[in-house]
Amino acid sequence: MPLPPVLSSIVGWLRAGYPEGVPEHDYIPLFALLSRQLSEAEVNQVVEELAGSSDPVSAQAIHEAAAAVVNGQLLDSDVARVSARLAAGGWPLARPDSTE
Repeated sequence: MPLPPVLSSIVGWLRAGYPEGVPEHDYIPLFALLSRQLSEAEVNQVVEELAGSSDPVSAQAIHEAAAAVVNGQLLDSDVARVSARLAAGGWPLARPDSTE
């Protein structure tokens, strides 16, 4: 099933912000940022889209990172780092001056 336009845009921004691919250590803060703005179902759709276009090892890491966000395994400094990177790439949901 195709993603709704807003989620397709988010995936496009992610790919623009991370043209070489999202490093594993950025998945947890990335999904935390997404969950601040999107519903759980929408975050899951983005997770599935990213995992579906990845190799099996990366897909597993993506799923584990999404689960880690739910379990609270997150550092504010990681969120700030990822926010700054995405904001520099035009990400409209990230606020580099804040971890909120």
